[in-house]
Amino acid sequence: MTTNLPTGVRLQSTRRLSTAEVAALVDLVDDATDVDGVRPLSEHVLLHLRYGGDEPTRNLLVWRQEPRQLLAYAHLDITDPVEGPSAEMVVAPSARRQGFGRALIEGVLEQSGDRLRLWAHGDLPEASLMAEELGFQRARVLWQMRRSLFAPLPRVDLPDGIAIRTFVPGADDAAWLALNARAFADHPEQGAWTQDDLQRRMSEAWFDPAGFFLAERTETGELVGFHWTKVHGSQAGHMSDQGDHHHRHGADRSHDQSHDHSHDHGHEPIGEVYVVGVDPDAHARGLGRLLTVIGLRHLRSMGLLEVMLYVDESNTPAIKLYQSLGFTQFAKDVLFRRG
Repeated sequence: MTTNLPTGVRLQSTRRLSTAEVAALVDLVDDATDVDGVRPLSEHVLLHLRYGGDEPTRNLLVWRQEPRQLLAYAHLDITDPVEGPSAEMVVAPSARRQGFGRALIEGVLEQSGDRLRLWAHGDLPEASLMAEELGFQRARVLWQMRRSLFAPLPRVDLPDGIAIRTFVPGADDAAWLALNARAFADHPEQGAWTQDDLQRRMSEAWFDPAGFFLAERTETGELVGFHWTKVHGSQAGHMSDQGDHHHRHGADRSHDQSHDHSHDHGHEPIGEVYVVGVDPDAHARGLGRLLTVIGLRHLRSMGLLEVMLYVDESNTPAIKLYQSLGFTQFAKDVLFRRG
């Protein structure tokens, strides 16, 4: 790597971490959490690191040789062909404002190319300043919201003329893509999904059509809404990356685009409200709330204890909807983009 570092400091890149490297990283994360009041790496990354990491991802570590100390760390995920590479990073509190964070990001860019999504947890001003100095644009602020599935859920009362069924791969692809385009017409990334984009997700190990609910008009069979749920963790055998965390729609629409690949973990599973979409012509019927509740009931029926979602901070109607269903803010993340 061409990144410039002072004498006695080196940048290491590896696919998997040794036990000693994981221990040093855990100590670094704990120190940063104590100082900043927020964990610098997502739960997804931390869970992977307990097992040394995953082969498709890359770990970049900045080490001081004498005395040996881990000064900074970045997790680079290159497995999402749709959204592109994403990274998370942390710099030791004692090593900040010395150029190590900048050197680390430059090292990440050498491996990812100019296109990169950089996640900053906690919306700390230092992270924003460094990202902007390196040519990143502040793209999204996301709330992660959660609720217990033990808490009561509303009844499901279907409006007249509406039926609920589950998605049938192959048979429903074209109709769902058309509905998705209408529901997310003002969000080009989500609304522009193609068959290839859908197929990539249906090919993931976490995909389960039994948790993908469609609302259709009983007279015509026209699709007017959907709720695509996901399960993270051991119950499904997999956990998707957070994530490129991701939800930026109206009151009846929510979506997380950031993490669509899956890996094994040994932790308690959690459900996710992955995508909720409603045809603009059907918003007044409350289908977004109805479909959300149907998905939550499904996740509860699987024995899950908790459910999460991501929503844009600017999406006040959606936040109010989720709060009315018992969700509360759990964490806050900022996405910076370059390229």
